[in-house]
Amino acid sequence: MDFVKYHGLGNDFILVDNRSSSEPSLTPAEAVQWCDRHFGIGADGVIFALPGQNGTDYTMRIFNSDGSEPEMCGNGIRCFARFVADLEGKADNFASYRIHTLAGVITPKLQPNGQVTVDMGLPRLTPAEIPTQLAPGAEKVVAQPLEVAHQTWLVTCVSMGNPHCITFVEDVAAIPLESIGPLFEHHPTFPQRTNTEFIQVVRPDYLKMRVWERGAGITLACGTGACAAVVAGVLTGKSDRRATVELPGGCLEIEWSATDGRIYMTGPATRVFAGKL
Repeated sequence: MDFVKYHGLGNDFILVDNRSSSEPSLTPAEAVQWCDRHFGIGADGVIFALPGQNGTDYTMRIFNSDGSEPEMCGNGIRCFARFVADLEGKADNFASYRIHTLAGVITPKLQPNGQVTVDMGLPRLTPAEIPTQLAPGAEKVVAQPLEVAHQTWLVTCVSMGNPHCITFVEDVAAIPLESIGPLFEHHPTFPQRTNTEFIQVVRPDYLKMRVWERGAGITLACGTGACAAVVAGVLTGKSDRRATVELPGGCLEIEWSATDGRIYMTGPATRVFAGKL
């Protein structure tokens, strides 16, 4: 089977041309083997480019490195857009696609400078949409106390089609992600588990972020997490609506539009190599 490796700020993926079938050509267990960094290709996930549904251009499915299937992936969809543009021979054009995902229709657009801008849609803020049990009814989860590892954290919860728990800290470098990340991910208040973002506010227009991703663990970048972080920053009065989010792998530009309420993410997607397994 042919594949191409891409990364978005170090968040790396194996891309598979799956346009001849409506189902992924690998099982979740096979995806785990492919993602193994010692005995496989190595990646945070395997992404499949399938035929579009309901008038969309393509369908994106992704299996994480642990075999689970997330609803969406921000860095992944930028890599996906670059991949299908390469397949179509449109890599140097202003190609734009409507992509069917488990989180809804997402629209990425390639830029001539190698960046990809993605209309990530509207953030979802009610507990049922996230989902979380931290607040009742339609009340937003903003700066709510959560006990993790014998410590009280003030967390804000956002769904970008997948769940995020955001907490603001003085120094992101001091957070023991390896030990505390799994405790957030599997906390009983999150019935579908959660991604967790630790955010340091450098300026209202510049945030530093480290992330523990649901199903992948520590990654160098998380696009949906960066979007959720800016939403949480605005809701808590800590961030502007347009901000640079610095991740270990590089920076993303995020805007929560005051005009249409949608989230726009801009960042790179880089081809690494192609192969056959």
